Amino acid sequence: MAAPTVELIEHLVSGIVAHPDDVDVRAKQTRRGDLFEVRVNAEDLGKVIGRQGRTAAAIRTVAAAVAGDAARIDFVDVDRRR
Repeated sequence: MAAPTVELIEHLVSGIVAHPDDVDVRAKQTRRGDLFEVRVNAEDLGKVIGRQGRTAAAIRTVAAAVAGDAARIDFVDVDRRR
């Protein structure tokens, strides 16, 4: 079930950012459930998180509806970790 969720998250985030080519979503299995790591350009991290985290919360809500409540999303800038 992770593949449709990865594509959904990529689509949502790519529509928000100024550098859509830098968007990369990776799915990982953890003991707590699925973890989706979203990597974006450092300039776009603020756009993805949004004011008081509202945009990130909205993305998490949509992803949870598709993947189930056990899904988590971490937003990471491209320059920080590879």
